[in-house]
Amino acid sequence: QVHLVESGGGLVQPGGSLRLSCAASKNIFELAAMGWYRQAPGEQRELVATLPRLRNSVYADSVKGRFTISRDSAKNAVDLQMNSLKPEDTAVYYCYCRNYGKEYWGEGTLVTVSS
Repeated sequence: QVHLVESGGGLVQPGGSLRLSCAASKNIFELAAMGWYRQAPGEQRELVATLPRLRNSVYADSVKGRFTISRDSAKNAVDLQMNSLKPEDTAVYYCYCRNYGKEYWGEGTLVTVSS
């Protein structure tokens, strides 16, 4: 069992930045992958960025060049730095991880991009 806790969501104006963090109950370097999904109202959950343990990070086309996923060993967390935010980035952002073939999810954190 892996517990994930997200933080850092909130309201930001278009063009602004936010940093999300996902703290894990297990050593993040032992997890097969960690990443972020998001779900906008009325939409399906979609991949934002993923960070496999032994491969390069992968981003959705819609966030490439604006979002950066990274590990923070001091916090045992995976962060998502979001720059140049757009109204269409508004969604609940969910942290996930994969460990021994099982997936685990956080409860989500709301990001609202609006003027």
